[in-house]
Amino acid sequence: MIIDGEDFYLDLLFYHRKIKRLVAIELKIGKFQAKHKGQMELYLKWLDKYERQEGELAPIGLILCPESSKEQIELLEMHKDGIMVAEYWTELPPKEIFQKQLHNAWLEANEKIERKKISS
Repeated sequence: MIIDGEDFYLDLLFYHRKIKRLVAIELKIGKFQAKHKGQMELYLKWLDKYERQEGELAPIGLILCPESSKEQIELLEMHKDGIMVAEYWTELPPKEIFQKQLHNAWLEANEKIERKKISS
């Protein structure tokens, strides 16, 4: 992307057929920082202005970091701007910890589903 004569490089860009929108993905090496939101917002606005086709929904973004900052992410209310943050592992934890983390993620997902059912 060239914005004001300056080059910007989005890490990955996909198109999701079912949700009919572009999905921008940024890969970060360090812990999530609030400035990552601004960078993703810039990319999403550019994609919306120059790449979005008729019949498509607004682009969404995913920032992948080895470590998130839950309070910063919550305070920034990034989900309202179509931006999500997820963690990736640089190495797998021991089997017992891995199983516990998977189980906790499953419990959280089920709780979110139940809350949506109740609020609908």
